[in-house]
Amino acid sequence: MVDLSQDRVGEFRGEWCGQWSLRPIGGGVEWTVAPEAARPADPIERLRAELARANRRSRGEVL
Repeated sequence: MVDLSQDRVGEFRGEWCGQWSLRPIGGGVEWTVAPEAARPADPIERLRAELARANRRSRGEVL
């Protein structure tokens, strides 16, 4: 999913009190977003997010 309010890509984790919970690709701290402020990610957007995480991991910035 793409959080349009923050321009972030995340995996849908569930719904709570009318808000959707998203988590960064590959793990991390979840955040909430209103359903109307999110849309499904295109395959290229998901690939870019996965590649960015892999690059940060190779540099030792994340585990």
